[in-house]
Amino acid sequence: MSSASRLSVLGLSALLLLVACGTVPDDAVTDAAPAAAAPPGVLKINTSPEQNRIRATKVEAIAAQVPAAIRAKGELLVGTTTFNPPLSFLADDNVTPIGVEEDIASLVADVLGLKPRFEATSWENLFLAVRSGKYAAGFSNITVTEERKDIYDFATYRLDQLAWEVPKDGTITSIAKPADVAGLSVAVGSGTNQEKILLGWDKQNRTAGLKPVRIQYYKQPADTYLALKSGRIQAYFAPNPTSAYHAAVSGDTKIVGTYSGAGPSLQGLIAAMTQKGNGLAEPISDAVDALIKDGTYGKVLARWGLPNEAVPESLVNPPGLPREQ
Repeated sequence: MSSASRLSVLGLSALLLLVACGTVPDDAVTDAAPAAAAPPGVLKINTSPEQNRIRATKVEAIAAQVPAAIRAKGELLVGTTTFNPPLSFLADDNVTPIGVEEDIASLVADVLGLKPRFEATSWENLFLAVRSGKYAAGFSNITVTEERKDIYDFATYRLDQLAWEVPKDGTITSIAKPADVAGLSVAVGSGTNQEKILLGWDKQNRTAGLKPVRIQYYKQPADTYLALKSGRIQAYFAPNPTSAYHAAVSGDTKIVGTYSGAGPSLQGLIAAMTQKGNGLAEPISDAVDALIKDGTYGKVLARWGLPNEAVPESLVNPPGLPREQ
């Protein structure tokens, strides 16, 4: 398959895989494949195994902080779960893990003076393998929680955001509070955190005498986007990475608001997960800070359509989602 064909295939598969952030800078597009013809502002993505990733340089002072056992191996073995774009997914060869998680982990490894190596696994095994020390770190859209901090250390690198996605040519320009969705037909995933938030907003609206939300459920992302395009629903409330990526590659929708995945009282954070107490979280955090400062971090987020998930700094073991009562 040619590089141009890969790009065309992604445009279609993104719609089907639930995969908006306006115009993406030209320098955020990887040069691993020629740019396929696309409307202005539509993100062009290379899905070949040859990613030609944005790279960083080793920072000796930070690399010296890496635990001796990991430094001696010369590599950063990263566990990930290849579930969907743009987070972590398989390239066209159906073998090579690619995505924003792999790109950020690769940058971190560069700063630490290590060679990145990725292993795709299940969500459950990812946690077991990091806890046992098999994986040096887990990069897989992992949210910091108070319960997880009992067992692991964390170094943050993205915001944990949900997003409101609407038709690009629609009249809705902002969704920021419950009243903004009163009377709208909104799609949401059943049993998800965003469903819980939306039901709470609807309850507030009903109490205030506002029109109820007409909540819709679809089993397939393609069905959701067809409903959005046809006007059967006015908005879709979903995880920001997949919605932002879909909007960026399709050009059909836009993001009109984001909301913390942890709820209104706490900004959720996505982090690299390491074995508790092994000393790796601190140099990873310092590496992320260095990448933020030199601009490569921002370029990677823009490459995948996620500039609105940028953090100003990396934190080690920050407050996480509260323990369930």
